[in-house]
Amino acid sequence: MTDDLASLYAFDRWAETRLIDACWLLPPDRYAAEPAPGWSSPRASVAHIIGATELWLRRFLGQPANGFLPESDLATPDAAEKISIASHDAYDAFLAALTPDRLAAPFTYRNIKGQENTLPLWAALRHVVNHATYHRGQAASKLKLMGVEPPVTDFAQWAIERLGRA
Repeated sequence: MTDDLASLYAFDRWAETRLIDACWLLPPDRYAAEPAPGWSSPRASVAHIIGATELWLRRFLGQPANGFLPESDLATPDAAEKISIASHDAYDAFLAALTPDRLAAPFTYRNIKGQENTLPLWAALRHVVNHATYHRGQAASKLKLMGVEPPVTDFAQWAIERLGRA
């Protein structure tokens, strides 16, 4: 399962990079603009994805994790890229140190509402990538509304590119 998680996080890094790259295609003022009334900006989606991923990392590392990074910390695609790279580098180191017993062990955390939850560590790690995938779909819709062709971020496409056509 540790190899599976390493692959899953490699996919997540690849997909997040593609999303950020697509955001560079927006004029700077459009990155933080609503694509339609009532829809949050592409920047808000990117900030939520990266912020949640980083929040879970702090939980896994036993660090204070009371809230998301401020959206202003990801004000540009460049800033988002820097935080994304640092976060994914930290996940790579964390995942490399995990054992099967640690992955199966209960993981207890408090959500941002202060409620305590427990689940196996492997499930929490998978949740992080699943959450990001969900919100990348939302970001893709926003980019399309703004005239930018959304990137392909499907797991199958990552596997084709990384592992070849079997």
